[in-house]
Amino acid sequence: MSEYINNREYRQKVLKELIMELHNGKTVDEVKERFEKLIEGVSAAEISMMENQLIREGLPVSEVQRLCDVHAAVFKGSIEEIHMPDNPAEIPGHPVHTFKMENRALERHMEKSIKPVLNELKQTDSPGLRKKLMEEYTKLYEVDKHYLRKENLLFPFLEKYGITAPPKVMWGVDDEIREDIKNVLAMLRDDESKAEVLVEKAEAAMGRVSEMIFKEENILFPMAMDTLNEDEWMKIARESSELGYCLYEPKKEWKPARVNVEEKTKMESTKDSETEAKEPAGDDRAWGTQENGGGYIAFETGVLSQRELEAMLNTLPVDITFVDKDGIVKYFSQGTERIFPRTKAVIGRTVTNCHPPASVHIVEKIVEDLKSGKKDHEDFWIKMKGMYVLIRYFAVRDRNGEFVGVLEFTQNIAPLKEIEGEKRLLSE
Repeated sequence: MSEYINNREYRQKVLKELIMELHNGKTVDEVKERFEKLIEGVSAAEISMMENQLIREGLPVSEVQRLCDVHAAVFKGSIEEIHMPDNPAEIPGHPVHTFKMENRALERHMEKSIKPVLNELKQTDSPGLRKKLMEEYTKLYEVDKHYLRKENLLFPFLEKYGITAPPKVMWGVDDEIREDIKNVLAMLRDDESKAEVLVEKAEAAMGRVSEMIFKEENILFPMAMDTLNEDEWMKIARESSELGYCLYEPKKEWKPARVNVEEKTKMESTKDSETEAKEPAGDDRAWGTQENGGGYIAFETGVLSQRELEAMLNTLPVDITFVDKDGIVKYFSQGTERIFPRTKAVIGRTVTNCHPPASVHIVEKIVEDLKSGKKDHEDFWIKMKGMYVLIRYFAVRDRNGEFVGVLEFTQNIAPLKEIEGEKRLLSE
Protein backbone atom coordinates (compact mmCIF):
# COMPACT_ATOMS: atom_id res chain seq x y z
CA MET A 1 0.00 0.00 0.00
CA SER A 2 2.91 2.40 0.69
CA GLU A 3 3.77 2.69 -3.00
CA TYR A 4 0.31 4.14 -3.62
CA ILE A 5 0.45 6.45 -0.61
CA ASN A 6 3.66 7.95 -1.96
CA ASN A 7 2.13 8.39 -5.38
CA ARG A 8 1.12 12.02 -5.74
CA GLU A 9 -1.78 11.41 -8.12
CA TYR A 10 -3.24 8.78 -5.83
CA ARG A 11 -2.88 11.05 -2.82
CA GLN A 12 -4.64 13.81 -4.73
CA LYS A 13 -7.47 11.37 -5.50
CA VAL A 14 -7.76 10.44 -1.80
CA LEU A 15 -7.90 14.06 -0.75
CA LYS A 16 -10.73 14.75 -3.18
CA GLU A 17 -12.59 11.68 -1.95
CA LEU A 18 -12.27 12.85 1.66
CA ILE A 19 -13.81 16.21 0.88
CA MET A 20 -16.62 14.60 -1.10
CA GLU A 21 -17.31 12.18 1.76
CA LEU A 22 -17.67 15.15 4.10
CA HIS A 23 -19.94 16.77 1.54
CA ASN A 24 -22.08 13.64 1.43
CA GLY A 25 -22.60 13.57 5.19
CA LYS A 26 -19.77 11.61 6.79
CA THR A 27 -18.60 12.90 10.17
CA VAL A 28 -15.26 14.60 10.72
CA ASP A 29 -14.09 11.70 12.90
CA GLU A 30 -14.88 9.15 10.18
CA VAL A 31 -12.97 11.08 7.56
CA LYS A 32 -10.13 11.93 9.91
CA GLU A 33 -9.58 8.26 10.74
CA ARG A 34 -9.22 7.33 7.08
CA PHE A 35 -7.08 10.38 6.45
CA GLU A 36 -4.62 9.46 9.22
CA LYS A 37 -4.34 5.87 7.96
CA LEU A 38 -3.76 6.67 4.30
CA ILE A 39 -1.99 10.03 4.27
CA GLU A 40 1.35 10.72 5.89
CA GLY A 41 1.65 14.36 4.79
CA VAL A 42 -0.22 16.87 2.67
CA SER A 43 1.43 19.85 1.04
CA ALA A 44 -0.23 23.23 0.63
CA ALA A 45 0.10 22.93 -3.15
CA GLU A 46 -1.88 19.69 -3.17
CA ILE A 47 -4.72 21.28 -1.18
CA SER A 48 -4.80 24.04 -3.78
CA MET A 49 -4.90 21.50 -6.62
CA MET A 50 -7.67 19.60 -4.86
CA GLU A 51 -9.91 22.66 -4.39
CA ASN A 52 -9.31 23.81 -7.97
CA GLN A 53 -10.19 20.36 -9.28
CA LEU A 54 -13.38 20.14 -7.21
CA ILE A 55 -14.59 23.47 -8.54
CA ARG A 56 -13.64 22.53 -12.12
CA GLU A 57 -15.71 19.36 -11.71
CA GLY A 58 -18.77 21.42 -10.82
CA LEU A 59 -18.77 21.73 -7.02
CA PRO A 60 -19.91 25.31 -6.29
CA VAL A 61 -17.48 27.63 -4.52
CA SER A 62 -20.09 28.05 -1.78
CA GLU A 63 -19.93 24.29 -1.08
CA VAL A 64 -16.14 24.31 -0.82
CA GLN A 65 -16.46 27.37 1.41
CA ARG A 66 -18.96 25.56 3.65
CA LEU A 67 -16.48 22.68 4.02
CA CYS A 68 -13.52 24.97 4.59
CA ASP A 69 -13.60 24.89 8.39
CA VAL A 70 -14.24 21.15 8.39
CA HIS A 71 -11.37 20.12 6.16
CA ALA A 72 -9.05 22.57 7.94
CA ALA A 73 -9.79 20.65 11.15
CA VAL A 74 -9.04 17.38 9.35
CA PHE A 75 -5.78 18.64 7.90
CA LYS A 76 -4.63 20.35 11.10
CA GLY A 77 -1.46 18.77 12.40
CA SER A 78 -0.86 16.99 9.09
CA ILE A 79 0.12 19.78 6.72
CA GLU A 80 3.83 19.81 6.02
CA GLU A 81 5.63 22.97 7.06
CA ILE A 82 7.76 24.21 4.22
CA HIS A 83 11.18 25.31 5.47
CA MET A 84 13.44 27.20 3.13
CA PRO A 85 17.04 28.17 3.78
CA ASP A 86 17.18 31.91 4.53
CA ASN A 87 13.41 32.06 4.14
CA PRO A 88 12.52 35.60 2.94
CA ALA A 89 9.21 35.34 4.81
CA GLU A 90 11.18 35.51 8.06
CA ILE A 91 12.73 38.88 7.17
CA PRO A 92 11.02 41.93 8.72
CA GLY A 93 9.20 43.97 6.09
CA HIS A 94 8.46 41.02 3.79
CA PRO A 95 4.67 40.90 3.23
CA VAL A 96 4.37 37.37 4.65
CA HIS A 97 6.40 38.34 7.72
CA THR A 98 4.05 41.30 8.20
CA PHE A 99 0.98 39.07 7.82
CA LYS A 100 2.39 36.65 10.42
CA MET A 101 3.31 39.43 12.87
CA GLU A 102 -0.26 40.72 12.55
CA ASN A 103 -1.49 37.21 13.32
CA ARG A 104 0.68 37.08 16.46
CA ALA A 105 -0.72 40.49 17.49
CA LEU A 106 -4.27 39.21 16.93
CA GLU A 107 -3.58 36.12 19.03
CA ARG A 108 -2.14 38.23 21.86
CA HIS A 109 -5.08 40.62 21.71
CA MET A 110 -7.62 37.80 21.91
CA GLU A 111 -5.77 35.95 24.67
CA LYS A 112 -4.78 38.89 26.89
CA SER A 113 -7.36 41.59 26.20
CA ILE A 114 -10.60 39.85 25.18
CA LYS A 115 -10.74 36.49 26.97
CA PRO A 116 -10.29 37.94 30.51
CA VAL A 117 -13.18 40.36 29.92
CA LEU A 118 -15.38 37.57 28.56
CA ASN A 119 -14.61 35.43 31.62
CA GLU A 120 -15.68 38.30 33.89
CA LEU A 121 -18.82 38.83 31.82
CA LYS A 122 -19.76 35.18 32.31
CA GLN A 123 -19.83 35.84 36.06
CA THR A 124 -21.28 39.37 36.16
CA ASP A 125 -22.92 41.39 33.40
CA SER A 126 -22.21 45.11 33.72
CA PRO A 127 -22.15 48.22 31.47
CA GLY A 128 -18.49 48.72 32.31
CA LEU A 129 -17.52 45.26 31.07
CA ARG A 130 -19.58 45.71 27.92
CA LYS A 131 -17.90 49.05 27.24
CA LYS A 132 -14.47 47.46 27.66
CA LEU A 133 -15.46 44.57 25.40
CA MET A 134 -16.70 47.07 22.79
CA GLU A 135 -13.25 48.70 22.76
CA GLU A 136 -11.46 45.36 22.41
CA TYR A 137 -13.74 44.06 19.63
CA THR A 138 -13.37 47.34 17.75
CA LYS A 139 -9.63 46.67 17.81
CA LEU A 140 -10.23 43.09 16.70
CA TYR A 141 -12.08 44.44 13.65
CA GLU A 142 -8.70 45.82 12.53
CA VAL A 143 -8.39 42.35 11.00
CA ASP A 144 -10.37 43.89 8.13
CA LYS A 145 -7.17 45.64 6.96
CA HIS A 146 -5.28 42.34 7.09
CA TYR A 147 -7.95 40.72 4.92
CA LEU A 148 -8.11 43.69 2.52
CA ARG A 149 -4.38 43.41 1.80
CA LYS A 150 -4.70 39.67 1.31
CA GLU A 151 -7.67 40.04 -1.06
CA ASN A 152 -6.52 43.07 -3.04
CA LEU A 153 -2.74 42.48 -3.20
CA LEU A 154 -1.90 38.80 -2.71
CA PHE A 155 -4.88 37.13 -4.41
CA PRO A 156 -4.43 38.95 -7.78
CA PHE A 157 -0.91 37.56 -8.17
CA LEU A 158 -2.02 34.02 -7.28
CA GLU A 159 -4.79 34.28 -9.86
CA LYS A 160 -2.24 35.17 -12.56
CA TYR A 161 -0.70 31.74 -11.95
CA GLY A 162 -4.09 30.01 -12.24
CA ILE A 163 -4.59 29.61 -8.48
CA THR A 164 -8.21 30.75 -8.15
CA ALA A 165 -10.13 28.34 -5.89
CA PRO A 166 -8.32 28.96 -2.56
CA PRO A 167 -8.61 32.77 -2.88
CA LYS A 168 -12.34 32.55 -3.69
CA VAL A 169 -13.01 30.23 -0.78
CA MET A 170 -10.89 32.23 1.66
CA TRP A 171 -12.42 35.57 0.63
CA GLY A 172 -15.87 34.21 1.34
CA VAL A 173 -14.79 33.08 4.82
CA ASP A 174 -13.09 36.45 5.44
CA ASP A 175 -16.43 38.15 4.80
CA GLU A 176 -18.18 35.81 7.22
CA ILE A 177 -15.62 36.64 9.93
CA ARG A 178 -16.10 40.36 9.35
CA GLU A 179 -19.84 39.85 9.73
CA ASP A 180 -19.36 37.79 12.92
CA ILE A 181 -17.36 40.60 14.57
CA LYS A 182 -19.90 43.22 13.42
CA ASN A 183 -22.69 41.14 14.98
CA VAL A 184 -20.83 41.06 18.31
CA LEU A 185 -20.39 44.84 18.19
CA ALA A 186 -24.10 45.24 17.40
CA MET A 187 -25.03 43.08 20.41
CA LEU A 188 -22.72 45.15 22.63
CA ARG A 189 -24.57 48.29 21.54
CA ASP A 190 -27.89 46.63 22.44
CA ASP A 191 -28.53 46.93 26.19
CA GLU A 192 -31.22 44.24 25.92
CA SER A 193 -28.90 41.54 24.54
CA LYS A 194 -28.37 38.54 26.82
CA ALA A 195 -24.91 38.09 28.28
CA GLU A 196 -24.77 34.33 27.67
CA VAL A 197 -25.66 34.75 23.97
CA LEU A 198 -23.18 37.62 23.66
CA VAL A 199 -20.37 35.53 25.16
CA GLU A 200 -21.21 32.62 22.85
CA LYS A 201 -21.12 34.83 19.74
CA ALA A 202 -17.95 36.60 20.89
CA GLU A 203 -16.08 33.33 21.50
CA ALA A 204 -17.27 31.92 18.16
CA ALA A 205 -15.96 35.00 16.32
CA MET A 206 -12.55 34.62 17.98
CA GLY A 207 -12.53 30.94 17.05
CA ARG A 208 -13.05 31.78 13.39
CA VAL A 209 -10.26 34.38 13.46
CA SER A 210 -7.93 31.70 14.90
CA GLU A 211 -8.99 29.17 12.25
CA MET A 212 -8.23 31.67 9.50
CA ILE A 213 -4.78 32.29 11.00
CA PHE A 214 -4.16 28.53 10.77
CA LYS A 215 -5.31 28.37 7.15
CA GLU A 216 -3.20 31.34 6.13
CA GLU A 217 0.00 30.11 7.71
CA ASN A 218 -0.32 26.44 6.76
CA ILE A 219 -1.96 26.68 3.34
CA LEU A 220 -2.02 30.17 1.82
CA PHE A 221 1.39 31.60 2.74
CA PRO A 222 3.47 28.48 1.91
CA MET A 223 1.64 28.22 -1.42
CA ALA A 224 2.26 31.91 -2.14
CA MET A 225 5.96 31.62 -1.22
CA ASP A 226 6.27 28.70 -3.64
CA THR A 227 4.57 30.65 -6.42
CA LEU A 228 5.39 34.38 -6.40
CA ASN A 229 8.75 35.83 -7.42
CA GLU A 230 10.71 38.58 -5.66
CA ASP A 231 9.50 41.32 -8.01
CA GLU A 232 5.89 40.45 -7.17
CA TRP A 233 6.55 40.42 -3.42
CA MET A 234 8.19 43.85 -3.77
CA LYS A 235 5.07 45.22 -5.48
CA ILE A 236 2.90 43.85 -2.66
CA ALA A 237 5.21 45.34 -0.02
CA ARG A 238 5.22 48.76 -1.71
CA GLU A 239 1.42 48.97 -1.95
CA SER A 240 0.56 47.50 1.47
CA SER A 241 0.60 50.81 3.34
CA GLU A 242 -2.20 52.15 1.12
CA LEU A 243 -4.61 49.64 2.70
CA GLY A 244 -3.21 49.81 6.23
CA TYR A 245 -2.08 47.30 8.84
CA CYS A 246 -3.68 45.33 11.67
CA LEU A 247 -2.34 45.86 15.23
CA TYR A 248 1.22 45.81 13.84
CA GLU A 249 3.18 47.92 11.40
CA PRO A 250 6.46 46.87 9.74
CA LYS A 251 9.39 48.80 11.17
CA LYS A 252 11.62 48.60 8.11
CA GLU A 253 11.42 48.19 4.35
CA TRP A 254 12.06 44.72 2.98
CA LYS A 255 15.00 44.54 0.58
CA PRO A 256 15.42 41.18 -1.17
CA ALA A 257 18.91 39.76 -1.35
CA ARG A 258 18.62 39.48 -5.12
CA VAL A 259 16.10 40.87 -7.55
CA ASN A 260 16.82 39.66 -11.08
CA VAL A 261 14.42 41.83 -13.02
CA GLU A 262 15.92 40.89 -16.39
CA GLU A 263 15.03 37.22 -15.93
CA LYS A 264 11.40 38.14 -15.29
CA THR A 265 11.11 40.66 -18.12
CA LYS A 266 10.56 38.00 -20.82
CA MET A 267 7.67 36.43 -18.95
CA GLU A 268 6.06 39.79 -18.13
CA SER A 269 6.54 41.03 -21.70
CA THR A 270 4.81 37.90 -22.99
CA LYS A 271 1.85 38.57 -20.68
CA ASP A 272 1.72 42.20 -21.81
CA SER A 273 1.79 41.15 -25.48
CA GLU A 274 -1.12 38.76 -24.92
CA THR A 275 -3.11 41.56 -23.25
CA GLU A 276 -2.31 44.03 -26.04
CA ALA A 277 -3.40 41.47 -28.63
CA LYS A 278 -6.94 41.80 -27.23
CA GLU A 279 -6.99 45.57 -27.89
CA PRO A 280 -8.75 46.95 -30.98
CA ALA A 281 -6.22 47.89 -33.63
CA GLY A 282 -6.20 50.68 -36.18
CA ASP A 283 -7.70 54.15 -35.91
CA ASP A 284 -9.47 53.40 -32.62
CA ARG A 285 -6.15 54.04 -30.85
CA ALA A 286 -5.72 57.77 -30.47
CA TRP A 287 -2.65 57.65 -28.21
CA GLY A 288 0.47 59.36 -29.56
CA THR A 289 2.91 58.02 -26.98
CA GLN A 290 6.35 59.38 -26.20
CA GLU A 291 9.05 57.90 -24.00
CA ASN A 292 8.62 60.59 -21.34
CA GLY A 293 4.91 59.90 -21.01
CA GLY A 294 4.04 63.24 -22.56
CA GLY A 295 2.00 61.87 -25.45
CA TYR A 296 -1.13 63.63 -26.70
CA ILE A 297 -4.59 62.18 -27.20
CA ALA A 298 -6.70 63.62 -29.97
CA PHE A 299 -10.45 63.63 -29.26
CA GLU A 300 -13.31 64.83 -31.46
CA THR A 301 -13.68 67.87 -29.21
CA GLY A 302 -10.07 68.71 -28.40
CA VAL A 303 -6.57 67.55 -27.55
CA LEU A 304 -5.11 66.70 -24.13
CA SER A 305 -1.68 65.59 -23.01
CA GLN A 306 -1.43 62.36 -21.03
CA ARG A 307 -0.36 64.43 -18.00
CA GLU A 308 -3.36 66.75 -18.30
CA LEU A 309 -5.82 63.89 -18.74
CA GLU A 310 -4.51 61.93 -15.76
CA ALA A 311 -4.52 65.01 -13.51
CA MET A 312 -8.03 65.91 -14.66
CA LEU A 313 -9.44 62.43 -13.91
CA ASN A 314 -7.78 62.37 -10.48
CA THR A 315 -9.23 65.81 -9.66
CA LEU A 316 -12.84 64.74 -10.20
CA PRO A 317 -14.66 64.32 -6.83
CA VAL A 318 -15.62 60.76 -7.78
CA ASP A 319 -13.97 57.34 -8.11
CA ILE A 320 -13.82 55.92 -11.64
CA THR A 321 -12.96 52.35 -12.61
CA PHE A 322 -13.00 51.00 -16.18
CA VAL A 323 -13.42 47.31 -17.08
CA ASP A 324 -12.94 46.38 -20.74
CA LYS A 325 -15.22 44.25 -22.93
CA ASP A 326 -13.41 41.07 -21.81
CA GLY A 327 -14.03 41.78 -18.13
CA ILE A 328 -10.45 42.91 -17.40
CA VAL A 329 -9.85 45.86 -15.04
CA LYS A 330 -7.81 48.38 -17.05
CA TYR A 331 -7.92 51.66 -15.14
CA PHE A 332 -8.96 53.42 -11.95
CA SER A 333 -8.66 57.05 -10.94
CA GLN A 334 -6.62 58.05 -7.90
CA GLY A 335 -8.50 60.83 -6.17
CA THR A 336 -7.38 62.13 -2.79
CA GLU A 337 -10.17 60.31 -0.91
CA ARG A 338 -11.19 56.94 -2.35
CA ILE A 339 -14.45 55.43 -1.16
CA PHE A 340 -13.53 51.80 -1.87
CA PRO A 341 -9.91 50.53 -1.72
CA ARG A 342 -8.05 50.00 -4.98
CA THR A 343 -4.44 48.97 -5.52
CA LYS A 344 -2.40 48.76 -8.73
CA ALA A 345 -2.42 44.97 -8.38
CA VAL A 346 -6.05 45.02 -9.57
CA ILE A 347 -4.97 46.13 -13.08
CA GLY A 348 -5.22 43.19 -15.45
CA ARG A 349 -7.41 41.24 -13.05
CA THR A 350 -10.78 39.72 -14.01
CA VAL A 351 -13.52 41.86 -12.49
CA THR A 352 -15.38 38.86 -11.05
CA ASN A 353 -12.27 37.98 -9.03
CA CYS A 354 -12.28 41.48 -7.51
CA HIS A 355 -15.50 40.82 -5.55
CA PRO A 356 -16.41 38.45 -2.72
CA PRO A 357 -18.00 35.15 -3.86
CA ALA A 358 -21.35 36.19 -2.35
CA SER A 359 -21.66 39.17 -4.73
CA VAL A 360 -20.07 37.74 -7.91
CA HIS A 361 -23.46 36.78 -9.38
CA ILE A 362 -24.63 40.39 -9.06
CA VAL A 363 -21.52 41.67 -10.87
CA GLU A 364 -21.98 39.12 -13.64
CA LYS A 365 -25.65 40.12 -14.06
CA ILE A 366 -24.78 43.83 -14.27
CA VAL A 367 -22.12 43.22 -16.95
CA GLU A 368 -24.44 40.88 -18.88
CA ASP A 369 -27.29 43.44 -18.95
CA LEU A 370 -25.01 46.29 -19.99
CA LYS A 371 -23.17 44.27 -22.62
CA SER A 372 -26.36 42.91 -24.19
CA GLY A 373 -27.95 46.36 -24.42
CA LYS A 374 -30.77 45.41 -22.06
CA LYS A 375 -29.66 48.33 -19.88
CA ASP A 376 -27.49 51.40 -20.38
CA HIS A 377 -26.78 51.86 -16.68
CA GLU A 378 -27.46 50.39 -13.23
CA ASP A 379 -27.50 52.40 -9.99
CA PHE A 380 -27.12 51.56 -6.31
CA TRP A 381 -26.93 53.73 -3.19
CA ILE A 382 -25.77 52.70 0.26
CA LYS A 383 -24.93 54.28 3.62
CA MET A 384 -21.49 53.54 5.05
CA LYS A 385 -19.00 55.21 7.40
CA GLY A 386 -20.98 58.45 7.56
CA MET A 387 -21.25 58.65 3.76
CA TYR A 388 -24.18 58.26 1.39
CA VAL A 389 -22.55 56.47 -1.54
CA LEU A 390 -23.98 56.46 -5.05
CA ILE A 391 -22.58 53.67 -7.23
CA ARG A 392 -23.36 53.80 -10.95
CA TYR A 393 -22.41 51.36 -13.71
CA PHE A 394 -22.52 52.56 -17.32
CA ALA A 395 -22.25 50.62 -20.57
CA VAL A 396 -19.43 52.23 -22.58
CA ARG A 397 -19.94 52.09 -26.34
CA ASP A 398 -17.88 53.49 -29.20
CA ARG A 399 -19.15 55.77 -31.96
CA ASN A 400 -20.45 52.70 -33.84
CA GLY A 401 -22.44 51.56 -30.82
CA GLU A 402 -20.17 48.60 -30.11
CA PHE A 403 -19.69 47.65 -26.45
CA VAL A 404 -16.15 48.40 -25.24
CA GLY A 405 -16.54 48.03 -21.50
CA VAL A 406 -18.14 49.11 -18.22
CA LEU A 407 -17.51 52.33 -16.29
CA GLU A 408 -18.01 52.26 -12.52
CA PHE A 409 -18.72 55.71 -11.08
CA THR A 410 -18.74 56.09 -7.27
CA GLN A 411 -19.51 59.29 -5.37
CA ASN A 412 -20.30 60.38 -1.81
CA ILE A 413 -23.52 62.34 -2.33
CA ALA A 414 -24.11 63.17 1.34
CA PRO A 415 -22.86 66.79 0.88
CA LEU A 416 -25.05 67.18 -2.22
CA LYS A 417 -28.18 66.05 -0.38
CA GLU A 418 -27.63 68.83 2.16
CA ILE A 419 -27.71 71.61 -0.46
CA GLU A 420 -30.67 73.98 -0.15
CA GLY A 421 -31.61 77.32 -1.68
CA GLU A 422 -29.13 79.05 -4.00
CA LYS A 423 -25.48 80.19 -3.95
CA ARG A 424 -24.65 83.08 -6.25
CA LEU A 425 -21.64 84.62 -4.49
CA LEU A 426 -18.01 83.60 -4.24
CA SER A 427 -16.92 81.90 -1.03
CA GLU A 428 -14.70 84.00 1.25
